[in-house]
Amino acid sequence: MTTTTYDCAIVGGGPAGLTAAIYLARFRRRVVLFDRGGSRAALIPVSHNHAGFPEGIAGGELLARMGEQAAEYGAELRVGDVAEVAAAGDDWRLGGAGIDLIARTVLFATGVDNRRPELDEAVHRAALAAGKLRYCPVCDGWEAGGPDFGARVGVVGAKSHGVAEALFLRTFTPHVRLFTLEECELHEKDRADLADHGVTWDPRPVTAYDFSGAAVRLCFADGDAAEVDTLYPALGSEPNDELIQALGLRTDSDRCVMTDKHQQLGLKGLFAAGDLVAGLDQISVAMGHAAIAAVAIHNDLRERDGATPG
Repeated sequence: MTTTTYDCAIVGGGPAGLTAAIYLARFRRRVVLFDRGGSRAALIPVSHNHAGFPEGIAGGELLARMGEQAAEYGAELRVGDVAEVAAAGDDWRLGGAGIDLIARTVLFATGVDNRRPELDEAVHRAALAAGKLRYCPVCDGWEAGGPDFGARVGVVGAKSHGVAEALFLRTFTPHVRLFTLEECELHEKDRADLADHGVTWDPRPVTAYDFSGAAVRLCFADGDAAEVDTLYPALGSEPNDELIQALGLRTDSDRCVMTDKHQQLGLKGLFAAGDLVAGLDQISVAMGHAAIAAVAIHNDLRERDGATPG
């Protein structure tokens, strides 16, 4: 029979999961973190808006440093894919390939995945590394706009999210162009807003991309092409919510999980942090979620153990 081994099991090895692991380990809690890989942070070539790194830091390096810090204080970091979380009395049982353990609490930090344009994986990675393909205008709109804030920026995805992203990027350059992947009609107000802010709207569906030259070429079925310096896909994201859905926990219309002010979910002992939670998808926000959750987990366990005033 498996006995209770861990105070907290963290599912997800991105900034949220690693921050929680650091906090909980420093609270002298028995904590294990499972990382199946794929954190969006690992794809960041260099982040310049993460506080404390004025010269910037690569996403992979940031994750590695955080992992080292968590391990230094005793957190157990494992590579693995948790396939199931199920109630086990007052605790929770986690299962998966090579995974079978009991934890008193569970923190979900599984994040989301960007919906990508149809690109070969090697092309996609090279375009990211070169700054020709970007996903977060909040993070790197400054860089996309160029040193004189005059670079050509394209946004592909013409639904309301694409319109909003194109308008947001006008902060950084006057040369913003909105593209679509399918034939569609923009709402009259969207067209007016784009025109009022000098954003060009091209209704021809993009059929292919070429990142091989100095500029990004977007190709159309009529044989024509447009060029930009940087391209932002505004296609939304897919939450990694399989475990959340299996537990019947509440999500919003975008399938992001909803928590209380302590990052707790609707079942006792379950918490969530990071991009999986409804809100602004930023490393700093994910780390804030994780700090709140870790303190709440520690205090909840103190209460369960009778270590708080009655």
